[in-house]
Amino acid sequence: EVQLQASGGGLVQPGGSLRVSCAASGDRFADYAIGWFRQAPGKQREGVSCIGAASDGNTSYVDSVQGRFIISRDNAKNTVYLQMNNLKPEDTAVYYCATDWRPFGGACSITESGKYDFWGQGTEVTVSS
Repeated sequence: EVQLQASGGGLVQPGGSLRVSCAASGDRFADYAIGWFRQAPGKQREGVSCIGAASDGNTSYVDSVQGRFIISRDNAKNTVYLQMNNLKPEDTAVYYCATDWRPFGGACSITESGKYDFWGQGTEVTVSS
């Protein structure tokens, strides 16, 4: 079992930057693809970005954040980061990280949330002036 702790959320002005982190406990962190999902008030949860297992490290982004967000992982620290730049009010949401066990690699997915087994508690990001 993997436990996830998301952190780093907060209030930021439009155009600002924020980095959220997802720290994992448990073994074999490198075998997990990690996804970031978000849910805004009154809206459905959507996939934001994902990064593959350490064996291939592929990444994927939803169109609305492409070019603004960067996902990365530090396997030595069992942590995945989501660097969010040029934030917009529509990025306001609770951000969740989740794990998808992929010991043999393969592309991660931000559209198939059902593949993710363990979820963190979420960290709130508010973009407002």
